[in-house]
Amino acid sequence: MSDILWTPSPARRADANITRLMADLGREYGLIFESYAAFHRWTLMEPEKFWLHLWDACGVRGESGDVVLEEADQRPGAPLSNTKWFPEASLNYAENLLRPRKSDAAMMVFRSEDGRRHHWTYKKTYESVSRLAQVLKSLGVEKGDRVAAYMPNCPEVVIAMLAAVSLGAAFSSASPDFGVSGAVDRFGQIAPKVLFTVDGYLYAGKTISVLDKAAEIAAQIPSVRKIIVAPFLPSGAPYLSTPKAQWWDDALAAVPSAKIAFEQVPFDHPLFILFSSGTTGIPKCIVHGHGGTLLQHLKEHRYHGDIKSGDRVFYFTTCGWMMWNWLVSALASEATLLLYDGSPSYPDGNVLFDLAAQERATFFGTSAKFIDAVKKAQLTPAATHDLSAVRTIASTGSPLAPESFDFVYRSIKADVHLASIAGGTDIVGCFVQGAPVLPVRRGEIQCAALGMASQVFDDQGNRIHGQKGELVCTQAFPSMPVGFWNDPKAEKYHAAYFERFPGVWTHGDWAEETPSGGFVIHGRSDATLNPGGVRIGTAEIYRQVESIDQILEAVVVGQDWDNDVRVVLFVVLKPGAVLDAELVNLIKARIRNQCTPRHVPARIIAVPAIPRTKSGKIVELAVREVIHARPVKNTEALANPEALEHFKGLKELEK
Repeated sequence: MSDILWTPSPARRADANITRLMADLGREYGLIFESYAAFHRWTLMEPEKFWLHLWDACGVRGESGDVVLEEADQRPGAPLSNTKWFPEASLNYAENLLRPRKSDAAMMVFRSEDGRRHHWTYKKTYESVSRLAQVLKSLGVEKGDRVAAYMPNCPEVVIAMLAAVSLGAAFSSASPDFGVSGAVDRFGQIAPKVLFTVDGYLYAGKTISVLDKAAEIAAQIPSVRKIIVAPFLPSGAPYLSTPKAQWWDDALAAVPSAKIAFEQVPFDHPLFILFSSGTTGIPKCIVHGHGGTLLQHLKEHRYHGDIKSGDRVFYFTTCGWMMWNWLVSALASEATLLLYDGSPSYPDGNVLFDLAAQERATFFGTSAKFIDAVKKAQLTPAATHDLSAVRTIASTGSPLAPESFDFVYRSIKADVHLASIAGGTDIVGCFVQGAPVLPVRRGEIQCAALGMASQVFDDQGNRIHGQKGELVCTQAFPSMPVGFWNDPKAEKYHAAYFERFPGVWTHGDWAEETPSGGFVIHGRSDATLNPGGVRIGTAEIYRQVESIDQILEAVVVGQDWDNDVRVVLFVVLKPGAVLDAELVNLIKARIRNQCTPRHVPARIIAVPAIPRTKSGKIVELAVREVIHARPVKNTEALANPEALEHFKGLKELEK
């Protein structure tokens, strides 16, 4: 049976933005690109030509300057961060997202868990950004300052970002489910002048207040001059007694709308400050620039995601995950943002498909875990929802299992581009992703992204195919971080990415390059198992275990044992299921038959819950620390830190 699950029709290929891009560049340079692979190779051989053409083709507002690439020292051992992209350029990210549209064109459509729907036109959005930028300026916010948001995924946080960035300030955000110390660990490092927040938010049918936490956060960060509070709860705005606080509407009403004076800044001027998960210590502050973020997202949206003007783009995310930054950049492609805040499974697992159907989403983005949960719940959106407008379904956050590929085409939509994508906060984008002109193969990410020299290395730094190794990038790219905050000599930055293979970006994913030119991600490198000296990707085990009906989810770690490492598997069972000898034998047989005997866990233990980050990722490293009786340094990074208690002092691990 073929592993190809979907092939774009000739009409789909012809209409794809990437097809026009290849044709335009071919005409410009007298070339014929016979395949995506050939085009990808050319983007690596001619990076100046490729990225400058992207600037022009995407209509970037700003001045590109005469130089595209400076100090591009690619000798062995030369760090890629020596490279300077567009060193003479000036632009503003916010100006490119607010490029003119018809006044009544939809910029954002927001839906809340309780069914509320808000529609933001271009006129309303522009005027709100204009007023808020003036408010921020009156508070002393200027080029180089920082502004932070402690907010749910609502239109106001997009407005706050655009207003801050229009002034040349850097923007950083966290979702309000972070505890006080988790938010202070992040925002306290960057000293914001203004903190945006809400009165509260909704999740899984519950109302959670935010004002007291926001006040405590501001009290611990002396740089905060003002807290601006957007009313979010349906009950109406309560009396505001928080020190330094002002209601959003009152702040905006005090100034008139005017033409926005977008501060023109260099290509590498700080735009976003994102944070590492922080599960092994205080979060790293990763700084991304205006130009690199914009160009990378324009490329990924328009050419890999095939987003066109007027499309309606949805990605389920919070403001604490880089996919929020990725999502809002779709405004630069003149798309409408579909924003949702709340639980993706309340009141049931259909809520996001309800949104996609009712709002006519053309791009539907989610996580691999969500797709797996829908599969486990035996939902069939293809039969219950009109998803005819959806052209692309994107998945990220963790590897998408081959069985989940099958499920999407069987039960969600048969004729759709399923784009599994992988990259991260570190580059605010993707190393490997989908392409609408390529077939979708079961269990594979389709390709290396344009302009990204994504490869897999063995331990000696040799490129390998068909074997598992480290995902690396051997050439510079525009969305490499500007650096880490408070790392003036770039020592932490270089240690994070360039120590493993000098001069080569090492991303920390355990991956495999396939014969078709696609990729399979087998988990994080630092979470790989090493029994008997053989490295095993955790995703290989998850794929088998989570295909068993009685199991909802799992986490697998390595336990130091008898001068070696043994594999320990923890499972969360469906209600009514029991981890008896029969189920244990089924799990072991499935893993042995589908993987290898080395993959088979030495211990299988049932737990009621598995710890996750705020963005829903399983934290294998935290579990590994707990079972070895070592402290987890930053539990504030976890969505459910109480779950760690289930892994302490287990007698099953003493045998």
